Amino acid sequence: MPSYTITIEETGQSYRCSDELSLLVGMEALGKKGIPVGCRNGGCGVCKVQIVQGQYVSRVMSRDHVSAEDEAQGRVLSCRVRPTSDITLRVLGTMKKNVCRLVGAADASAVPST
Repeated sequence: MPSYTITIEETGQSYRCSDELSLLVGMEALGKKGIPVGCRNGGCGVCKVQIVQGQYVSRVMSRDHVSAEDEAQGRVLSCRVRPTSDITLRVLGTMKKNVCRLVGAADASAVPST
């Protein structure tokens, strides 16, 4: 199974990724950081990147996060893309929703005391 060098443009850091793994899973498997991690299956849009250089194959992406124009311009979800060459990417994804609910004073009164 071939593997390729994936370089994160902002930091200059790189990692090796098998052609059988998504760019996001390859990064996580090596304990690397750089691409924001969310749901890992294309539903949240957190791992959106711009492929600056290199070739890849992609799986279906949610149009809520990646338009057809985005995809044509190389703006993709890293959890839905596998490398077929060395890749340089730029991180675009941002967290669009809170994953944790903040507890306010009204919520605190509903919590039983011990």
